Amino acid sequence: MGVPISQMWTTATYVLNQKIKGRKQYPLVLMLEPLFRCNLACAGCGKIQYPAHVLKSQLTPEECFRAVDECGAPTVSIPGGEPLLHPQIGEIVEGLVARRKYIYLCTNALLLKEKIHLFKPSKYLTFSVHMDGQREHHDFSVCLEGGYDKAIDGIKAALDGGFRVTTNTTLFDGADPKSVRAFFDEMMELGVEGMMLSPGYSYDKAPDQQRFLGRARTRRLFRAMLSNRSKKWRFNQSALFLEFLMGKREYACTPWGMPTYNVFGWQKPCYLLQDGYADSFAELLETTAWENYGTESGNPKCANCMVHSGYEASAVNDLFGSVGGMWQEVKARMFGGYEDASALRLLDEAAQTAHAVNPLVQIEASAGERAGEETRV
Repeated sequence: MGVPISQMWTTATYVLNQKIKGRKQYPLVLMLEPLFRCNLACAGCGKIQYPAHVLKSQLTPEECFRAVDECGAPTVSIPGGEPLLHPQIGEIVEGLVARRKYIYLCTNALLLKEKIHLFKPSKYLTFSVHMDGQREHHDFSVCLEGGYDKAIDGIKAALDGGFRVTTNTTLFDGADPKSVRAFFDEMMELGVEGMMLSPGYSYDKAPDQQRFLGRARTRRLFRAMLSNRSKKWRFNQSALFLEFLMGKREYACTPWGMPTYNVFGWQKPCYLLQDGYADSFAELLETTAWENYGTESGNPKCANCMVHSGYEASAVNDLFGSVGGMWQEVKARMFGGYEDASALRLLDEAAQTAHAVNPLVQIEASAGERAGEETRV
């Protein structure tokens, strides 16, 4: 099992309490972005394209704690940018652990070995390491040769230090499902607790707009990858969400389930779209026109989205919100090999990967990123 029982129990009791109180819109995971600076320049990322003065900005620990307390979600994901560049990241994590929040510190792990001393092992802290596949594919995705090996070194250092470690993998058009399945084997052999998966979403600011998956291609890719699966694979997310990605079930988007707080405030409506900001979490819930978002809304910005920040909360709500959902999750985890002969044939089809067509190119750091160097520790 890729999610510890104590964490599942905390989430389950939280969801049930929301149901008892009659709340229909409630957060499950706070996406807390303390900064946008990064030491990579991935072609599919829209976060590092901000001007220099924004990349220099960062949340204080007090601002982070206030947002976490205001939101009340049991889990906090800390993406970025690269959170390990924040000079007070150790203090931020310590404060969240003291609040008994389950923390996923999302990192490319390039700095993890040298920063590991800032943290203490805890059941509440997980390093969620950005790994986009096997060595060649990962290096292509992050636009850095040697990035895979450096990330592996960081993972090993964290595991040796007794920390919880998961991987998070974003898959784009052209991903080879056979290679991804081999990558799953590699991560399990390495000893990570579990793996998280999501299709890439089209950030408007991302330099490369040709690599994002549509819904049909997402279902085809994930069906090929996740059918006929190995019993050794452990995923640190809902089995129902993975079935959604495979095209086995439908969910409406729950954009309020994973709200985002960053240097601009509470981002409307979700982690992926920027349609304004609110000064408080209550204002975010009350003033966002939620009916205008999600695939079912007809909003063209949402047409191809199947990303975890919109739909995993829907799956978790289904899981803990009904007996039927719980049974489907248990059945999937215990018996979900998903034998599928036609999915095997998909694996045998020749898939032309993006990096087979385009050579790996190191994207030069932006002027804004270079300007942010002075604030790094």
